[in-house]
Amino acid sequence: MTCLLAVDVGNTNTVLGVFRGSDLVNHFRIETNAGRTSDELAVLVRSLLELQGFAWGSLDAGIVSSVVPPAVFPIQRFFKQYLGAPALVVGPGIKTGMPILYENPREVGADRIVNAVAAFETYHCGCIIVDFGTATTWDVVTPRGEYLGGAIAPGIQISAEALYSHAAKLPRVEIHRPGKVIGRNTVSSMQSGLLYGYAGMVDALVTRIRAEVDFPAKCLATGGLARLLASESSTIETTDELLTLKGLKILYDRNVGGGQAS
Repeated sequence: MTCLLAVDVGNTNTVLGVFRGSDLVNHFRIETNAGRTSDELAVLVRSLLELQGFAWGSLDAGIVSSVVPPAVFPIQRFFKQYLGAPALVVGPGIKTGMPILYENPREVGADRIVNAVAAFETYHCGCIIVDFGTATTWDVVTPRGEYLGGAIAPGIQISAEALYSHAAKLPRVEIHRPGKVIGRNTVSSMQSGLLYGYAGMVDALVTRIRAEVDFPAKCLATGGLARLLASESSTIETTDELLTLKGLKILYDRNVGGGQAS
């Protein structure tokens, strides 16, 4: 039985998942650091696995999705040095099973394609995937399983940091539900604007997307803040914080396991 290490490298965080066969048995989130060496990665990954009682030596395959190109080389070196073989990298030429209708398919971030594949494989219908990462993205999949396109906006953490950095008297705040829209102090006012403002933006864009396409579209959310934002959204129907890892497993099977090709 294949034991797969799936690695999703985002601009802020890197998420790792261990699949034993078809089951996701462990997952971890670490800070993305493109300067981290392959040896440092080995120490970190081994420590995380052993904390969960997982045998390091049982890993025998890997797949990587990255929106940070400099991070790919040390990760590939890590796989070659410590796991004996390079990982499959999501990028041009990989078999996705999903036609990309973008004007230039190479411009679509790897994570967006992985999410789209996972969503369609799970629901087999038109989908809107909202990913709350460093950027917030909306990705649209047709009922025929085609990647149609989407929208990109600054992520909620970027907006919070911009307020702190560019407004001299505003503090750095935690993304948290303040309870009321009308804040009675600076921190709760900022939290209100960030949380409820972003929920409103999500709903507005999902509503506009649904009005623009000629098919019903199920809306699902992923990313570290998906549950928090979904609780304040009227358009998000379900959340799956591990959607990208599941998509990586699907793509690994399609490319190494002899699955469907595009």
